[in-house]
Amino acid sequence: MYLLVPLLGGAIVHGLCMKHGWFAFLARPIDRGVKLRGEHLFGHSKTLRGPILVAAGSAAVFAFQQDVLHHFAPFAQLELVDYAHLPRAWFAALAGAAAELAELPNSFAKRRLNIPPGGTASGALGALFFVWDQVDLLLGFWLVVGWAVPVSSVRVATSLVAVGVLHPLVTVAGYFAGMRDSAR
Repeated sequence: MYLLVPLLGGAIVHGLCMKHGWFAFLARPIDRGVKLRGEHLFGHSKTLRGPILVAAGSAAVFAFQQDVLHHFAPFAQLELVDYAHLPRAWFAALAGAAAELAELPNSFAKRRLNIPPGGTASGALGALFFVWDQVDLLLGFWLVVGWAVPVSSVRVATSLVAVGVLHPLVTVAGYFAGMRDSAR
């Protein structure tokens, strides 16, 4: 779970910027207004601000883990690998951006099914999208992190469980803190 902490930092930075309107010039849709059958590819909520600020927040937290916490035994014991030998903060920035961009296929599918941003479907489709909403970011995350950290079924399963439990809690907390438009 310690390896996932930079993503939380990225989410907090992005949420604060959405709440306060910071970096509004980046709040332009990733799909640049391109439409398919009259609908935006990803929706208005998927903007350039997301991957850029999640990357920045992830890099800042990772740099803190690597340059400060790594030197304190209680935190160093949480490391899966020796953080001193991992790439620098650009690595976490890339992982954060990739995690954010990995949400795009989910958004694309929802727009094709006329599910609005922050909305939900019902029944089995709703359950499928709920699970997908929780874990989609891990695909992008592991595609990058796997370059430097050995990927194992235990590590991936642990990250799935951690994100599956924590992501909904972070989402609800972000909603109540005014950082999100919906609690989903």
